Amino acid sequence: MSIRDSLEKQSFQRVRKLYPGATVSVLLALAAYALSQNYGAPVMLFALLLGMAVNFLGEDERCGPGIEFCSKSVLRAGVALLGLRVTAGHLMDLGWTPALLVVAAVVLTTALGALLGRMLGLGAKLGVLTGGSVAICGASAAIAISSVLPDREQADKQLVFTIIGVTALSTLAMIIYPAFATLLGLTDVAAGVFLGGTIHDVAQVVGAGYSVSDRAGDLATIVKLLRVAMLVPMVVAIMYLFRHRASGGTAKFPGFLFVFIGLAALNSFGLVPEVLTNFGNSLSRACLVTAIAAVGMQTALREVARVGWPPVMLMLAETAFIAALVLTGYMWLRPGLG
Repeated sequence: MSIRDSLEKQSFQRVRKLYPGATVSVLLALAAYALSQNYGAPVMLFALLLGMAVNFLGEDERCGPGIEFCSKSVLRAGVALLGLRVTAGHLMDLGWTPALLVVAAVVLTTALGALLGRMLGLGAKLGVLTGGSVAICGASAAIAISSVLPDREQADKQLVFTIIGVTALSTLAMIIYPAFATLLGLTDVAAGVFLGGTIHDVAQVVGAGYSVSDRAGDLATIVKLLRVAMLVPMVVAIMYLFRHRASGGTAKFPGFLFVFIGLAALNSFGLVPEVLTNFGNSLSRACLVTAIAAVGMQTALREVARVGWPPVMLMLAETAFIAALVLTGYMWLRPGLG
């Protein structure tokens, strides 16, 4: 048998091994998209819940390998493609004052999560996971941060809890924050900075921003994309702080982050055609939804229900902190909320 024939045989065997679990993950993702379109709820949440409803498949020897592949490799591909959503122009459009405020809010909220996690006896890793997801970009950040944290007990359960929590809080914020901004008499600019700097998920930021005005929606989207741009430096810092120490200084930089940085750089210089950017964004979303469905199949709902109230209080505290920090910081930096 030639080398070529041998490689083809190995590839076929690998595809055959991954096919059942990967197919189930994709089908659940498609179902999640259909439910999201019909009911107007976050697609990530539907994917997670559908996966958890059939979590017995995660233990099936035929489906297990494909589900594991989707929950790890497909997940990282989705995070890497997020680089197409970020450009240096977002920072230029925003200006330095709000930009520095947003960067400070991301760093301080993540640090607060680590501190409160330890104080509540939950551990710094869960605190960083929840704090980073609240501070950066919701479920996508939770997925990226979880992928670089050291192996730990109940890792999947913590990720599932974080995704459920951050999605629920983001949906509530989309409803409550615009009314709160109107009650405070914020201008469109101030409302855009507040909404984009505090709501967790991109979709909810867009919904909240444009419910105020077109100007607020545009600015909220730019602010939110700056938070998304913070994903790579924060993930690298988290990886260094945890894995570098745990491995005695031999932490390896994940390849998918190199892809993220490369795509963001190409996009910043306008080297990626718009049609490819749009396709990449859609593919990234599809990969993440598929990966979340796979993670759901690896998690039992009864285990998530056992997390108790301390993690819930942790996420509420992080959400309140970033909202208060962005609002008061902008009021102080821009008197009159202009």
